[in-house]
Amino acid sequence: MQYPKFKDMERAYGFDEVALVPGDITVNPDQTDIGFQVGPHTFQFPILASAMDAVVSPASAIAYGRLGGLAVMNLDGVQTRYDDPDSILQQIAETPQAQVTALLQKLYAAPVRDNLVAERVAAIKKGGVVCAVSTTPANTKHLAPIAKEAGMDILVVQSTVTTATHSSKSARGLVLPEMIEQIRLPVIVGNCCSYNAALELMKTGVDAILVGVGPGAACTSREVLGIGVPQVSATSECAAARETYLKDTGRYVSLITDGGFRVGSDICKAFAAGADAVMIGSPLAQAKGAPGRGYHWGMSHPHPALPRGTRVKVGTVATLEQILFGPTSVTDGTQNFLGALRTSMGMCGARTIREMQHTRMIVAPSIKTEGKYLQMTQRL
Repeated sequence: MQYPKFKDMERAYGFDEVALVPGDITVNPDQTDIGFQVGPHTFQFPILASAMDAVVSPASAIAYGRLGGLAVMNLDGVQTRYDDPDSILQQIAETPQAQVTALLQKLYAAPVRDNLVAERVAAIKKGGVVCAVSTTPANTKHLAPIAKEAGMDILVVQSTVTTATHSSKSARGLVLPEMIEQIRLPVIVGNCCSYNAALELMKTGVDAILVGVGPGAACTSREVLGIGVPQVSATSECAAARETYLKDTGRYVSLITDGGFRVGSDICKAFAAGADAVMIGSPLAQAKGAPGRGYHWGMSHPHPALPRGTRVKVGTVATLEQILFGPTSVTDGTQNFLGALRTSMGMCGARTIREMQHTRMIVAPSIKTEGKYLQMTQRL
């Protein structure tokens, strides 16, 4: 029976529902180029450490930068609220699960201090690496100049959902083109998950866009608010906006798929869907010496009225080097992400990330279960 529809709904796909088709040619993995660039800064690999307190501190940002990557420190976190953030992080890790949300709400109610913003940025710069910091749109106009004066290299303006146009009761909110003109440093903005939102953000002059709403292991925005688009579809749609913008202007704006990653195949699929880089949190929170001490929590978790995160136990499984580069004896894809990326690119015949973006993808919900009966039963 035919009847008029109030809405047409399209199918969207996540990492576990798609597969990559091997290329007609193959390439040696060691001949692949996985470099990533933001403004004048070039990084050896395209995996960013997410701006979350359990993942990035000044010390871990320095360690990550020395390995060739970019870590983003959160200017709205405990690092800039407390003189001794390590004791706060220890307290969070030791608190029972039933009490941790109330504790986080209390701890994150302390004000962000300008002097600590400057000190933490200066500490990262003293470590000899590129300093990237993140703040919310509401705090950008105040904190960005302080961070720049202290030596910030890259600014990330980040919230659960970011658009080029925002309606509010305030007399004048953050105007991205004006902020970009004033800061005169590379700017990354996020998060978004649709063609139109991505295209409008690109028109503001940003250097890169974060893609993903609610996919992170410690984020509950999808459960609380019902919003989000699975990451493969979100990345592909924003990549279409990037190609439109590139064709119209000749200017390339990078896409960074942010969140939802568990294993190496997820990362490979994100690049095939159109990403230029990825941002990961919980896998890096598992590293020895990570600030979260075996735990990870969403940065919307401490919201005083509507928490949209949870603390998850991720454990401590390996060194940062093993998680990124290997070698590893783990067979489930949770370590040596860059080895997986290079190998996948080689099998798909992609010498560069840009070529990897054009890898053929298919809808394949059985990709992880077909023929894997023994593996699945032995996990029980």
